[in-house]
Amino acid sequence: MDMRVLLLLFSMPLLLTSISTQAADTVRYNISTTHPDAKQSYYIDLLSLILEESRDKYGAYQLTPVTQEMSQGRTSIMVQQGKVIDVTWRMTSQTLETDLQAIYIPVLKGLMGVRIAIIHSDDTSTFSPNLSLAQLKSLSAGQGYDWPDSEILRYNGYDVIEGRASSLLAMLEKNRFDYFPRALHEPWVEIANKNQFIIEDHFLLKYPAPMYFFTNKKNTRLAQRITYGFSKLIESGAFDEFFYQHSVTQDILVKANLPQRKIFALKNPLLSEKSRAILNEKSLWLTYFH
Repeated sequence: MDMRVLLLLFSMPLLLTSISTQAADTVRYNISTTHPDAKQSYYIDLLSLILEESRDKYGAYQLTPVTQEMSQGRTSIMVQQGKVIDVTWRMTSQTLETDLQAIYIPVLKGLMGVRIAIIHSDDTSTFSPNLSLAQLKSLSAGQGYDWPDSEILRYNGYDVIEGRASSLLAMLEKNRFDYFPRALHEPWVEIANKNQFIIEDHFLLKYPAPMYFFTNKKNTRLAQRITYGFSKLIESGAFDEFFYQHSVTQDILVKANLPQRKIFALKNPLLSEKSRAILNEKSLWLTYFH
């Protein structure tokens, strides 16, 4: 037998192994073990569903957690540098969309920009049903150092006290600020079994705040794969089913007792033109707040 044929035959298993290995997309994301957050299951479950939905076009994948302590800002830096993780999920801003590749589909249907407050359980008299905008602005809101919400609130004339995300409830307990605005789905888990806190009943803050998956700008395959899989889920109705049935978001509009709340609308100065345009695509947003 010709030597070239023998070499080709011997190399075939290695070639096939290489092709098989390359076919599986590795998608790394960050989770914390020091400060575990049950709400992160929503994004991880959605990402897994998206990758599975895109298997017909993009093949196998490996969704891999990276257990390092990172702030929101740090995850963005790691994705931008192409190190440690491949994807993150964050409320968008012009800066983020410049540094990273946004997948322009809001993962929470705008829920991140609908804020209700955690307050002290003995502080209900401060937050009466007749609370005015001027009174609310005279109080201080707690927010994270690297959260876009801090800038949004300040832009609209609210008083903001910043701290590390993991310390904000402790700061509220020590009266470092008066209330802690949280996205509509967030406070229920966060203050479970913490009787010193309650969820305020009478107002909510509302501002356009798309939350996207972000990848490295050079990782076009992953960005295209997420866009493809996510679009399929939306077209089939599977994303709506996921959103309304997931444990993190299920029945959240009812639990928040929205009809009794006064809505204070804010402007978001951080939105890019592309994100502003997406606000007009009604099918991507919660109808109640659009």
